Amino acid sequence: MAKAMSGQNPVTPDAEGLAAAAKAATRAAEEAAGQAPGKARGLPPVHLWNPPFSGDLDIRIARDGSWHYLGTPFTRFELVKLFASILKLEDGRYYLVTPAEKVGITVEDAPFVAVDFEVAGEGRDQVITFTTNIGDTAAAGPEHPIRVTRDSASGEPSPYVMVRAGLEALIDRKSFYRLAELGEHHDGWFGVWSQGAFFGLIPSAELEAD
Repeated sequence: MAKAMSGQNPVTPDAEGLAAAAKAATRAAEEAAGQAPGKARGLPPVHLWNPPFSGDLDIRIARDGSWHYLGTPFTRFELVKLFASILKLEDGRYYLVTPAEKVGITVEDAPFVAVDFEVAGEGRDQVITFTTNIGDTAAAGPEHPIRVTRDSASGEPSPYVMVRAGLEALIDRKSFYRLAELGEHHDGWFGVWSQGAFFGLIPSAELEAD
């Protein structure tokens, strides 16, 4: 799912300028919604923002979920959270969007990493709630499906869970191993239940062959 920047020349706006625009847009959205500053915030309404494409910015999200600008890792977690809140997927490409700007960025795999999960309930009624590296949560289910791809050469699995609006989190290795401990066989697959939906992790026949 890695999507690189387009072949256009990078734009001149820097990360700080984009961050300032994002903060201003977020404050305006909160005021319009009647939210008091400093209270718990929802996500900015990026689905309503459709500015013209401004070009590409040299921001990269690595497979481990770390963010880099001009080749240097971000050191301010607050800035990562801010940019993650204005991240948008359109036609297979990733953008950071404000009401006035839309800049393309590079995502090596998925934009987020699921670093932990909690389980409530049992069997088909259990709910598996993932937490990402930036603190978002997503309860796996029909609206937040789990999927697994396999490397064509090595067969190595890459598991993902949908977080929001087409943006997925790569489930880290330790969490995937824990997830497998919850697994059971159903309709020819070994997988897990969450919110009444079954998500296959590996064909049952492959486990039986092992």
